[in-house]
Amino acid sequence: MATPEENNQLVIAPESTPETQPNKRRKKKSIVWEHFTIENVSPGCRRASCNQCKQSFAYSTGSKVAGTSHLKRHIAKGTCPALLRNQTPFTPGMNGNGSMSDPPKRRYRSPSSAYISFDSDRCRHEIARMMIMHDYPLHMVEHSGFLAFVQNLQPRFDMVSFNTVQGDCVATYLREKQNIMKFVEGMPGRVCLTLDMWTSSQSLGYVFITGHFIDSDWRPQSRILNVVMEPYPDSDMAISHAVACCLSDWSLEGKLFSITFNHPVGEPGRENLRSLLCVKDPLIINGQLMIGNCSARILSSIAKDVLWAGREIIKKIRDSIKYVKTSESHEEKFLELKQQLQVPSEKSLSLDNRTQWNSTFQMLVAASELKEVFSCLDTSDPDYKEAPSMEDWKQIEIICTYLKPLFDAANVLTSRNNATPITFFHELWKIHELSRAVASEDPFISSLAKLLREKIDKYLKDCSLALAIAVVMDPRFKMKLVQFRFSKIFGDEAPLYVKIVDDGLHELFLEYVALPLPLTPTYAEDGNFENMKTEDNQGTLLSDHGLTDFDMYIMETTSQNTRSELDQYLEESLLPRLQELDVLDWWKMNKLKYPTLSKLARDILTIQVSTADPDSVFDTEIKELDSYRSSLRPETVEALVCAKDWLQYASAAPAEISNAIVKVGS
Repeated sequence: MATPEENNQLVIAPESTPETQPNKRRKKKSIVWEHFTIENVSPGCRRASCNQCKQSFAYSTGSKVAGTSHLKRHIAKGTCPALLRNQTPFTPGMNGNGSMSDPPKRRYRSPSSAYISFDSDRCRHEIARMMIMHDYPLHMVEHSGFLAFVQNLQPRFDMVSFNTVQGDCVATYLREKQNIMKFVEGMPGRVCLTLDMWTSSQSLGYVFITGHFIDSDWRPQSRILNVVMEPYPDSDMAISHAVACCLSDWSLEGKLFSITFNHPVGEPGRENLRSLLCVKDPLIINGQLMIGNCSARILSSIAKDVLWAGREIIKKIRDSIKYVKTSESHEEKFLELKQQLQVPSEKSLSLDNRTQWNSTFQMLVAASELKEVFSCLDTSDPDYKEAPSMEDWKQIEIICTYLKPLFDAANVLTSRNNATPITFFHELWKIHELSRAVASEDPFISSLAKLLREKIDKYLKDCSLALAIAVVMDPRFKMKLVQFRFSKIFGDEAPLYVKIVDDGLHELFLEYVALPLPLTPTYAEDGNFENMKTEDNQGTLLSDHGLTDFDMYIMETTSQNTRSELDQYLEESLLPRLQELDVLDWWKMNKLKYPTLSKLARDILTIQVSTADPDSVFDTEIKELDSYRSSLRPETVEALVCAKDWLQYASAAPAEISNAIVKVGS
């Protein structure tokens, strides 16, 4: 017969006094009573005995009850010797004998999470993930504060060294790389690469290589594939070597469509890259789409030139803002004058960050809107000296006028969804219009207009083919917008540039037509090939009857007797521009109508115009790897950077922990 204790009930003896016992039966609520039994040691004193190891713990003395927290720790933290010997994890619903018992009929309170046994390998894995995800220095595991924290948290954990955690991070990288390999191999189209060159205090270069592609659901995807250390980043071979490493590492030979880089590369370097790609990858239309300059870097270069031209006046603005913002009384006086003058501007003053040119632009815009307040401050505060003159304010407005289209274009690049060649083409047109529209005898204005015009025209000539072909893939514009814009940009030379785009597009289309014909051009790439088979496997594909030659005949005779997909697409009416259009989604919906052209459009729309991350679009300097990262082995740097990028896409489910630990020496 079960005792009251075994039924999680406490029976009060009749002789118990009210001072020590309640006068009614009370059901135990805590889950620990599945593992402990209450024993009466002496009158008014009871102790809890562990059913596993028989160790005794304080429970109540007189009217004071010790609670159950220390009992939970005994079981949950793995300090029970019997549980350690049996290696029996403590889970809800387990009885004191280590077997599963029927769940209580009524549970007042359940633990927030299941109790689990201590797992040293899991702890090491999570430490490695923590280091990767939060950019913590690997040497942190040897810091005294961290050691003390972990030892107090779990005394049984054997702390890891720098070498051990470095190896664990590389092991995490290698596990994730296998998943990314399968992911990249499953991409139906070609890959576009961006190369972002970083520098370091040791004058070493680090090339961050990101792969961009469209998946089978027609969604843009990107992953950092490599971080390649280049000892001589300014050499003609640096970019070629980095690209060769990436192509070999990820088996991308024959899958590359374009490369965009932010590092200035001379003609010898470009020739080296073309020579490499001729061997590694069949060049698409002789490599005319292969190499492109980073648009964010071009915009930053122009913005820096504009700011340099007005550097003396900008210094006056910066000093004036310093005068106001570094003194509470000055700022109160400034705000009081603003209210008295009823200046409608909602902008507030702030000093710029000179490594981000957009902050300088925003500082100038805010100051320009508050110029009346500065002028009044000049007359009312004798300590405020060197205030900008009216002529200075006019030049500030001119500078802002030239920076505004650059700022708008760069803002487009801060959104991954909007940073497409099509969108950027429209922004470039606005900049070009500004550079041509201003005709002034003012030397300051004319110098800015000339600077803007020269750099934008050069960029357009270098990248016009890639940008224009992307615009043609927008059913709202096609060749019509290219012809219209080029007539404004290139003047008498416009027909030549339009012909280059038209010829290049048709040549590119023919290359896609000549690609090996898949068994099911429409369905196979989306993984629906199996759906074409009958459920009882009685049906057979036509291609099994030796009709491959017939497929080729159909393709050849069709191209001879009818218009191609490309010509049909170009001749159809433009879609109305009444609402926003997701161009990729449009091609996805029309892939049955344009089976070959849709594949071409998918690859063209993968081309990247910028190598910069959204948070570095406005940078005025090349990114520099911090001294700690650059002191690590190049393989470790690559593992930390790539794994951090990949883990954000990883499944929320916990990964299987490999027993093999890769150890890397320092």
